[in-house]
Amino acid sequence: MSPVRRSALKRRLDALVATADYGAYRAADPVSFVHAYADPADQEIVGLVAALLAFGQVVSVRRSVARVLDALGPAPSRAAQERPLDALDSALAGFVHRVYRGGDVARMVHAAGALQRTHGSLGARFAMDLGDADGDLREGLARFADALRGERPARGLRHLVPDPRAGSACKRLLLYLRWVVRPADGVDLGLWAVPPSALLVPVDTHVHRIARNLELTARNDASWRTAEEITASLRALDPHDPVRYDFALCHLGVSRRCPSRRDADKCDACALRPVCGVWRVAPSRRAREFSTGC
Repeated sequence: MSPVRRSALKRRLDALVATADYGAYRAADPVSFVHAYADPADQEIVGLVAALLAFGQVVSVRRSVARVLDALGPAPSRAAQERPLDALDSALAGFVHRVYRGGDVARMVHAAGALQRTHGSLGARFAMDLGDADGDLREGLARFADALRGERPARGLRHLVPDPRAGSACKRLLLYLRWVVRPADGVDLGLWAVPPSALLVPVDTHVHRIARNLELTARNDASWRTAEEITASLRALDPHDPVRYDFALCHLGVSRRCPSRRDADKCDACALRPVCGVWRVAPSRRAREFSTGC
């Protein structure tokens, strides 16, 4: 990335972050569940549930997260640490979210409670796993995920808590890390003593599409390598906190303010338009595309 391109991109992304409606975005985001709790131990458990269930339509995700939290009661960490597995299973009987069943969530929550009980917090356990992996995020997160799945996990639990070693983007696990690691800013919480520079961007459909528009990656797949490539491009803009742009970028897509196809009104108002590769076409061609709807 040339110095001129880097400077322009940083200026525009900083403008996007500065002008994002964080209050409205947070209210519709699964992270809003975490902010309803004051105890960091509860926030760890609630964040884990909310992030790992963030799969599918927003309304469905929010309904499913609320159902699990209702089953755990007003002190989710205490429930995770003190309730036996069969009690959690019973409380979540009949729960279904996409391919996940109540038993999958119960086992994950029970394992998380055991880690809190043993290590004092999930953050302490993750820091240990990261250290044992010599600071390698992929392997450290994989070890943490292994502990959350337990031995011989069922297929649903393996999908609920994916293995980063398999190569997928592991968007939901990386989303959870962003929430609990990045400094508290009204969205993320800054709970864990892990440097934000170690994080990778959680790559969902919206972030992947916009990252390609901005030429942060040329990769077509939503994989771990793509997350690494996008993060490397953002690290050139902010080496200490490269994923600070993620929330604004994601909700630029979720809110449909960045359309899948060119839209004169929406695109003209976008802070990123001057650095968006989609717009680097000849004016005459752009006019034809708008007139034909291409």
